[in-house]
Amino acid sequence: MTDSVNHPSHYTTGDIECIDAIKASMTMNEYLGYLRGNSIKYLWRYRQKNGVEDLRKAEWYTRRLIQELELDPFNDPLA
Repeated sequence: MTDSVNHPSHYTTGDIECIDAIKASMTMNEYLGYLRGNSIKYLWRYRQKNGVEDLRKAEWYTRRLIQELELDPFNDPLA
């Protein structure tokens, strides 16, 4: 059974997950903005599209954002 929120099969082909490649291609501020924007996107659309699954995706991006900020709180461009 695939996990469509934490490790969707279409984002985990090869040796690197898509999210890690995205992070590597951006500055930290860009990456934090990406995480925040995706969280907002999934919260915004959950009623019209995938319901609880979109809320779980928003939670995933929010948790990832929190983890990044806990590693280095001085990276927060909004602080």
